Formats: sequence, C-alpha cells, structure tokens
Amino acid sequence: MSGADERAPAGMIQLLVLDNARMAQALVDYLATLGIPCELTQSELGVGVWLADEQRLAQAQLEVKRFLIEPNHPRYMEASWQSGRADARIDYSKGMADPVTDFLHHAGPLTLLVIIACLAIYALQAIGLPIFDLLAFHSTLAQFSDWQAWRYLTPAFIHFSILHLVFNLLWWWYLGGQIEQRLGSGKLFILLLVGAALPNIAEFFASGPLFGGLSGVVYALLGYLWLRGRLQPESGLALPPALMGFMLFWLVLGFFDLLGTSTANIAHLVGLLVGLLQGWLDRHHKLA
Repeated sequence: MSGADERAPAGMIQLLVLDNARMAQALVDYLATLGIPCELTQSELGVGVWLADEQRLAQAQLEVKRFLIEPNHPRYMEASWQSGRADARIDYSKGMADPVTDFLHHAGPLTLLVIIACLAIYALQAIGLPIFDLLAFHSTLAQFSDWQAWRYLTPAFIHFSILHLVFNLLWWWYLGGQIEQRLGSGKLFILLLVGAALPNIAEFFASGPLFGGLSGVVYALLGYLWLRGRLQPESGLALPPALMGFMLFWLVLGFFDLLGTSTANIAHLVGLLVGLLQGWLDRHHKLA
C-alpha cells in the first residue's frame, strides 16, 4: 500500500511491531515472496506488520521468529530489491523527531515516573537529606513483619553514583519502555514490583541491608523481554542477542569481583530468574 494508516487494518492479525521502518518493509517484502500477504501500519510507537491471511498464521509466526533471530540477514533486503518497491509502502520520514521526542515516545507513563523518582531521590541524597534511612531495606529480620512494607521495593530507587544511576536508568528506559509500549503499564508494574521485591529480599540474606539500585529490576526486564520475545515473537518484543550476551557477561564479572566496585550480584541473578520465569508463564497470553 502506498500510505500507512495508524489504525489496525480490518480483519488482519498483528504479527509484531518494529521500531525500524526499513526492516519492517524488508520483512513484509520477504513474506510476500513466500506467499504470505502482509501490510504495514505506522504510528508514533513504530511500524506494525499485519497478516492478511489467517490461514498462514503458523507459517508467518515461524518466519517472524526467524527474522527476530537474524534481522540483518541478506534475504530480507534482497526481497525488497527484487520487489522493485524498496520504499513504497511507508513514509520513512514520519516519526523522525528530535532526541527528546524520541525518548518520550519510547517510554510510557510508568517508565517515565520511575525515571523521575530515581532522579529526585538521587538529588535529595546529594543535598544531604537522609533519604537512604527512609527508603533502605529492613535492617533486621525482626522488622520483616512491620508496617513499613515499602522497604521491600524502595531500595531499587536508591543509587550511589551518577554512573550507577545513568547506567540503570538507560537500561530501564530501553527495556521497560519497550514492554510498556507493547504490553501496557500493568505488565510493567507487575515486573517492577516482583523484580524489585524478590531480588531485594535475596540480596538482604546474602549481604545485609546496605544496598540499592534498579539493576535487579533491569535484569528481570531483560530476562522477561528476551524469553517472551523468543517464545512469542508476535508480541513485538525483541532484544538483540549481543545485548543479552553483554548483560550476562556483566553478571559473571560481578560474581568474580572484576568490576572494580561493589555490586548486588544476588539481586541481579534473582532478578534475571524472575524475568525468565514470568516470560515463560506469559508465553501463551493473548495479545490485545
């Protein structure tokens, strides 16, 4: 089609949503060579790939999964060149905006709220307010049953350096924004709660109450996005294998004390396991 409608095409099934318009076009052109008719829609959230023939759904999902594993394979761009319509279906200039706009479009309201909270808490710490005492994990086992239940969650919002803060927030924005845009704020909120509380509890038993940071949640999002994206590619979730490899390498370095700084290694590991488990449990959930 010559234009891209932001509305869902009638009677079609969404296969996935991609941030890269050129790659979406190449995938559709390749599917066409297999006799799998698809269309594209474009919105501020990305480019949607829609299947026109429900009877080809199983085959289309297999091809989407293969595409997500190796999206830069020459077969996809070659299909576009062979079709003779390398840029005919969508407006590639649409949605190209300044970095601030792109940043906001990638992040949903909960993603932004957590970023603001972490920045505010760090700023209050920097001017000398006793924020850590208010938000830190329970200091003893005896306090686990008291009324200050927020302490299971709030250590995730405490950071001890600019590098610590920026590293975690960039990963939160990238991973959390993708999950919130594809699956909604509710799913991200559940991952935030569980991905903070369980790693925090585990880290307390491993090293005591003096810890903080969003990295346990980041590893939960990492595991969830990677596994659910592989098990249910039509969800539109995708994580480049190189990024997953980098974060696993980072996790291993932490356990061997090779990062030059103290890290909450148990929180990282438990967060990753939480995300993988949730991704596996959600693998058959129907998409809106």
